Amino acid sequence: MFSITSGRYFLYREPTDMRKSFDGLCGLVQGKLGKNPMSGDLFIFINKQRNRIKLLRWEPGGFVLFYKRLEKGTFELPKNQKPGLSQNIGYGELVMIITGISLKYARKRKRFL
Repeated sequence: MFSITSGRYFLYREPTDMRKSFDGLCGLVQGKLGKNPMSGDLFIFINKQRNRIKLLRWEPGGFVLFYKRLEKGTFELPKNQKPGLSQNIGYGELVMIITGISLKYARKRKRFL
């Protein structure tokens, strides 16, 4: 069963050609990010216009690809804290990106000292 609720989430920061499918996206993960696409991590790809998103994850038995196209508006990306092609994001940020919640005004509250 396809699940995105656990694991690590890597946002690919470069615009991605949405014609790429499993093999093309795995090539980006291995060639550009230097990561193993079969690790169980979730890899997030967004096109140049930021109105399409693909999520790639290895599940036992094969790859799963989630694809969403917006009819109106764009996906808002989190600010990049470190230079590089990928950015590690949390599950909460991923949900906000997909559902359209503004990341600019969202804030995490302190939960410990």
